[in-house]
Amino acid sequence: MLLNYLKIAWRVLLRRKFFTFISLFGISFTLMVLLVVFALFDHLTGAHMPEKRMDRMLFVSSLRQEMQDNQGWMNSPMSVRFIDTYVRTMKTPERVALTSSVGNATAFANNKLMPLDIRYTDGEFWNIMEFDFLDGRAFTASEVKQSQPVCVVNEATARAYFGTAVGVVGKIIEIDLKRFRVAGVVPNVSAAHIYSYSDVWVPYTLSRNVFSDNRLSGDFIPVLLAPSAAKVDEMYAEYNQVISRVEIPNPKEVMKIYSWADPVLASFTRQLFFDSTTKTGASGLEKFYLIVSVLGLLFMLLPTLNLVNLNVTRILERSSEIGVRKAFGASSRTLVGQFLVENVVLACLGGALGLLMAAATLALLNDLHVVAYAQFNLSGRVFGYGLLLTLFFGLLSGVYPAWKMSRLNPAVALHGNADRN
Repeated sequence: MLLNYLKIAWRVLLRRKFFTFISLFGISFTLMVLLVVFALFDHLTGAHMPEKRMDRMLFVSSLRQEMQDNQGWMNSPMSVRFIDTYVRTMKTPERVALTSSVGNATAFANNKLMPLDIRYTDGEFWNIMEFDFLDGRAFTASEVKQSQPVCVVNEATARAYFGTAVGVVGKIIEIDLKRFRVAGVVPNVSAAHIYSYSDVWVPYTLSRNVFSDNRLSGDFIPVLLAPSAAKVDEMYAEYNQVISRVEIPNPKEVMKIYSWADPVLASFTRQLFFDSTTKTGASGLEKFYLIVSVLGLLFMLLPTLNLVNLNVTRILERSSEIGVRKAFGASSRTLVGQFLVENVVLACLGGALGLLMAAATLALLNDLHVVAYAQFNLSGRVFGYGLLLTLFFGLLSGVYPAWKMSRLNPAVALHGNADRN
């Protein structure tokens, strides 16, 4: 039975090539856009090198200080003192690291100015992030403590400065008129991974933003690694308890401080949706998912309605065929099943085209280097989303036409007037 349905579906699609083309274009273009968005989202939040243990990691992106006398808010990363005094004393994390935001630096290679992004980290950073070293090693906690002028560079920087990515360990690279000894070379990290990306990594003790006073704000972001994914919520709760015990060094100026340890996506949405009037701990993640879901459904609604109209038109043109089948005993359930199979076949063809178009679009984005060092691709998870969307699209656009077809009166249909019931 199913094989016969598939054969009929194929013949129907070939019968009206223009309708088939319009339907396939609507399905494939819609799925292409959604799959590209899914791929970009997966690249940002998924477990990719070097953030392979994303399900166990939390990031403290900022420290919010509410000023006295309604003088506003001060929002910034943390000082080393704050991290050492409060964050590193936590019991739940397996490891705690710190990293700075990416800064700008310059080097000269072959008499040309070479702009670089530089990040300051500690030794634990390399134990949390899982880099695949092409050559050498990471700098150690001892080298950080001793403020050794060592660095790790990415492949692109090594090739641009030394002409090769291997055999450069121990060589000197001059950045901002300072000399650093190369300890290791790592593959290029996508700029979308904002907590690990850089061209050059150096010990944080060489940063000018390491202060010796008791200020809370600074230039560094703690990165917390839980012993397991099941411990992440416990680590989140402990951080909240730690924040409640923080001693404010300047209470005449600062009334209260707020800070949260978040997964990577929540660290973005908290900044985007933070409400200074309620001061709640809501990350805004639910609001973000709601907005994205509504926009996605609205984006799918127009091509779905168009496809429904095309399917209804196609049914009305086949009214005589449907009338004959009903006259010979075909049940409404059988006819509905046949039409849904036809629609799913059409959706699957459109889905396949959508996957190919999405792969081509992502390859184009990679070639254009829209995001530095990013390599977008259709992962297995994204492919699964595409398959589900294809089936959803096929069923959603086929339910109403199938129901309308099941209600056709056989006698009226045989006379070629399917608009009447």
